[in-house]
Amino acid sequence: MIVPHDDGKSHTVSVSSAVVRLAVGVSVVIAAFMLSAGLRVATHSVDLARSEQLQRQNEALAQEITRLDDRVGDLSDTLAVISLRDQQVRLVAGLEPLDPDVRRAGIGGPAGTWPERERLISEGGAEGRQALRVATNLDGLIRRANLISASFREASDSLSSHVRRLAATPSIMPTEGFLTSNFSRVRYHPILHYNRAHEGIDITANHGTPIVAPAAGRVRKAGWENGYGMTVEIDHGYGVVTRYAHQSRTAVAVGQQVKRGERIGYVGSTGLSTGPHLHYEVIVNGRPTDPLRFIMPDVIAD
Repeated sequence: MIVPHDDGKSHTVSVSSAVVRLAVGVSVVIAAFMLSAGLRVATHSVDLARSEQLQRQNEALAQEITRLDDRVGDLSDTLAVISLRDQQVRLVAGLEPLDPDVRRAGIGGPAGTWPERERLISEGGAEGRQALRVATNLDGLIRRANLISASFREASDSLSSHVRRLAATPSIMPTEGFLTSNFSRVRYHPILHYNRAHEGIDITANHGTPIVAPAAGRVRKAGWENGYGMTVEIDHGYGVVTRYAHQSRTAVAVGQQVKRGERIGYVGSTGLSTGPHLHYEVIVNGRPTDPLRFIMPDVIAD
């Protein structure tokens, strides 16, 4: 019923229940459709924003993978230079070059099962394939670096051993003077007056001339010895021992460590001696050896 506010006539409108239900149903359908459309629009907007974000992330990751690929290439060049230097160092250290097959062990793809490989190929697209290439190269570089590191350690140990051995090898004359008697298996002794071995060399010098160690070692004797007079013996290791006889006085004590060129005593004429000189012996593995075989030119010895 519609009743106007003025004097007009009232009107009555009758609507059946079926029409009301139909109107309500239509309204619900329209509302549901509008809600669904709104949700689709909102979801599409979210998906679009997320897609754009993922696209930006993929582009950033692709750029980073490219940059890493370039750096891996630079690292590969650096390792090639280091590998060449390693071969040179091994040569200096007296080691055989690494077998080419061993060096090739550090080149190529990763060994064994690598599940990420299939995933990158099947799902990663272009960026995944590029990432796979970078990972493969990086794995190879790591193995090459480990190989070179182990080779350098071996060369370093060998060089250290050579340096210690060279430092312990008698290589300079122990005193200044002139040679008056050579190493000989048979020599007429000027005091005893019969032939006997002369197991060293005699260096004639002024009384008190300093005597120095021709190599690094440990003093194992410093004092009087029959026939030799005031004597110093130095154990250089590696089976090498040196002896310095007829000194006027010694300048070291038993157990003392000495270096090449360090003063160990002074020329004298003690023991069986006809005048001031140094009797110098080199004993290798218990056998007397000609000391002149060990004397090197100054430019080499120093």
